[in-house]
Amino acid sequence: MKTKTDKANSADRIKPTKEQLIAAAGKTLPDVIGPNLRVLFCGINPGLYTAAVGHHFARPGNRFWPALHQSGFTEQLVSPFEERELLKSGIGISNVVPRATASAAELTRDDFIEGGRLLAGKVKRYRPGVVAILGVGAYRDAFAKPKARIGEQPERIHDARVWVLPNPSGLNANYQLPELVKLFRELRKQVEIDSRQANC
Repeated sequence: MKTKTDKANSADRIKPTKEQLIAAAGKTLPDVIGPNLRVLFCGINPGLYTAAVGHHFARPGNRFWPALHQSGFTEQLVSPFEERELLKSGIGISNVVPRATASAAELTRDDFIEGGRLLAGKVKRYRPGVVAILGVGAYRDAFAKPKARIGEQPERIHDARVWVLPNPSGLNANYQLPELVKLFRELRKQVEIDSRQANC
């Protein structure tokens, strides 16, 4: 894998222009997905920066990658440009709503309902053990669960357990990195328990 310096230089080289950001509106990103993942992390929807560079959670300041590493899901800090490396660890990435917007506030309730339907179809096809939705509002709207809270949910999506975690965007001031790491770590520990039980 690349060093931290290499990662930073890669990010600098492909920093999108204002025109590229504008053109990214409405674009979609390929999922990082495969069969029988341990966890499928699902963002709300791609931001314009992420869509412009073509990699998930790529905007500087997004805490997804540091939280993933510091909670023990990855042995080292992974760059957004190395996202497909996650598949080797049984981790995938998708979005509730696939199309990019400048802000999740631009999405409608119908966008979330349709996104939830599409996500459920992916879960049925690929059969992850856990679906972790990164945004409680997105889960509430997409799956008609208005009282859902952060943490494991009583419902399942097909056979997958459902966890709701905070949106890791740097714009989400309600949760700082240490709090995100704590919640990601709780999920990781449960995934490890599930894995041990499955192998007994």
